[in-house]
Amino acid sequence: MEKLTFYAVSAPEKLDRIGAYLAERLSRDVVRHRSGYVLIAMEALDQLLMACHSQSIKPFVESFLHMVAKLLESGEPKLQVLGTNSFVKFANIEEDTPSYHRRYDFFVSRFSAMCHSCHNDPEIRTEIRIAGIRGIQGVVRKTVNDELRATIWEPQHMDKIVPSLLFNMQKIEEADSRTGPPPSPSAADKEENPAVLAENCFRELLGRATFGNMNNAVRPVFAHLDHHKLWDPNEFAVHCFKIIMYSIQAQYSHHVIQEILGHLDARKKDSPRVRAGIIQVLLEAVAIAAKGSIGPTVLEVFNTLLKHLRLSVELEASDSQAPAGGSSSLRTSSRDSDEKIVQNAIIQTIGFFGSNLPDYQRSEIMMFIMGKVPVFGTSTHTLDVSQLGDLGTRRIQIMLLRSLLMVTSGYKAKTIVTALPGSFLEPLLSPSLMEDYELRQLVLEVMHNLMDRHDNRAKLRGIRIIPDVADLKIKREKICRQDTSFMKKNGQQLYRHIYLGCKEEDNVQKNYELLYTSLALITIELANEEVLIDLIRLAIALQDSAIVNEGDLSMFHRCGIMALVAAYLNFVSQMIAVPAFCQHVSKVIEIRTMEAPYFLPENIFRDKCMLPKSLEKHDKNLYFLTNKIAESLGGSGYSIERLSVPYVPQVTDEDRLSRRKSIVDTVSIQVDILANTIPSDDVVSNTEEITFEALKKAIDTSGMEEQEKEKRRLVIEKFQKAPFEEIAAQCESKANLLHDRLAQILELTICPPPSPSGTLTITSGHAQYQSVPVYEMKFPDLCVY
Repeated sequence: MEKLTFYAVSAPEKLDRIGAYLAERLSRDVVRHRSGYVLIAMEALDQLLMACHSQSIKPFVESFLHMVAKLLESGEPKLQVLGTNSFVKFANIEEDTPSYHRRYDFFVSRFSAMCHSCHNDPEIRTEIRIAGIRGIQGVVRKTVNDELRATIWEPQHMDKIVPSLLFNMQKIEEADSRTGPPPSPSAADKEENPAVLAENCFRELLGRATFGNMNNAVRPVFAHLDHHKLWDPNEFAVHCFKIIMYSIQAQYSHHVIQEILGHLDARKKDSPRVRAGIIQVLLEAVAIAAKGSIGPTVLEVFNTLLKHLRLSVELEASDSQAPAGGSSSLRTSSRDSDEKIVQNAIIQTIGFFGSNLPDYQRSEIMMFIMGKVPVFGTSTHTLDVSQLGDLGTRRIQIMLLRSLLMVTSGYKAKTIVTALPGSFLEPLLSPSLMEDYELRQLVLEVMHNLMDRHDNRAKLRGIRIIPDVADLKIKREKICRQDTSFMKKNGQQLYRHIYLGCKEEDNVQKNYELLYTSLALITIELANEEVLIDLIRLAIALQDSAIVNEGDLSMFHRCGIMALVAAYLNFVSQMIAVPAFCQHVSKVIEIRTMEAPYFLPENIFRDKCMLPKSLEKHDKNLYFLTNKIAESLGGSGYSIERLSVPYVPQVTDEDRLSRRKSIVDTVSIQVDILANTIPSDDVVSNTEEITFEALKKAIDTSGMEEQEKEKRRLVIEKFQKAPFEEIAAQCESKANLLHDRLAQILELTICPPPSPSGTLTITSGHAQYQSVPVYEMKFPDLCVY
């Protein structure tokens, strides 16, 4: 060998003849089964290959590869292993110039076949499989680095290489508890264990994949998992995609996610467990990709997941509507539970993906999901629910709101306007008044996620009378101007939904807890002096509605509202720390503890709580009194004028448009029918002295608009709540004044003064208005309240 090597190095032009002679001898010996001569010839070829590096080695390599192919084609395991070892040595040699005409198609096919060896002897079978994997690894190393000869990435090669590696990886011990990248195998394991060696080769292959050939390497994985039905259970599938996501370059992660989404679409008619398995794989991929570059697939991920969520709900609804009978009903119930697995997997994926996005992308996703939530009576949502029916629509509403809840978890905006813009707040509050307590709970929880910027919600969990709020160590900051502006614009809307939400007939304990938390969070995060007064007005209005029972609620719900008001006033009184206010609230709670424990949250929400037969006979000392609160707050410098005005829910735009016309450029006459019951401070004189302050108020249109709104709300409320006989009597007493003023302004002929029924018959030059109640008279140029 030494002489032969010296001769070959001294005369490299003779290498091709040497190689041809050795190849001829080896071919003859292989056919004649002379294994000893075969070993000698291959050792000579290996040593010459390692010793000679020149341009003349190209023809010699062709002879060498021809001999390796001969060995691999033989049926003897020893010769196959021998040929593989020689090829691996050749693969580790770095050639100065690539050979573009050389192809490795045969070696890919042969090594892949060896990976699937089914030899009867387990030891020989393992040896052949290891040789096949090492051969594939050699082919990859030899070809993958040369961009001009990237034939190894062609689909026909990847369809052989990847399944061969996965076939050997299936026997690896799965570790679902892995949270980081799978550990690299030791050198001994690589040599002895086919599964570990295959996994290492698979990692190496993916690590060398580039932008253009990433998809060719990933698609055979789906084919293998489909063929071997490895989506259910999906431990191996999850393991494979963890390896993929950790092995590829981070900027290519979105390619893998796109491929998973595409496969989910392709398998949408499969069983629920298969779809759930694919979605759980997507969750694992997203969990890893979210730490790096996700790419442009954010909306595509959510759109595809929401589409499959709707499809799952639709399938569940269609199965539940199918006629039940015997074994078919068992299959239906089993499929329903499987569909719930799919839905929960989708929600988990949406939530995890959304919670790992940057804030600006998360805001877009929140809007995107909210736009999909169907609301009865509207067509603003973009999700097709025509085939779902009422139960299916309710199910999709719950699923979408649960997804939104997970996306908003941990979201921290500097200002509330950023977290709750008008375009998001209005559609979010729409489901809060639906006749479904679970939907209302989800809306409130989403609101809490967005409002709670200082992580105070956990301290407020559970509705209770807190002895000392200071022990909670509430975190809060000074209210910024943007938050104040938000409450001026949207405060009434929030109050309205809390007020009406408290009066729903199907409320359970959790609803009252969430409503209490809503009031407390508004107090902590958004409350200035004006907002505090409005919140106290809201609490008193809830107490009054429970006493009067306007909504015909059950006694449990009425006592629940009373307990909610007690818990909130106890909280807010300690937050603003006015001693007289705290003393009044504490006194009422103390009296309730002794005489009416069902008015306190610790008692009413127990399983067995004795309820009263009525609330009308209770002593007023059991209630929080407006005059006491106003007196205590007024002594501490609070502006209490608004406290004397009972809270009335703000009328929606649709209601307002249907009730009245615009009062711009019209004469508005306010009839002070209940003058005795309206505080004198709130009565505005019809003629004002023109001073600098008056002009300043006239210029400040925003303040005037607020005063006008409050004034109109007050008058409308008095007409709605006062007894009709009292209104009619006061109308009659003021009829003459009204008669004169109307005649002066419009030159109308008014036939006899109003009757005690409170109606007028008015005749003008164009039309006659008969029997119109005073508070509903409407003219083209006149609006009478």
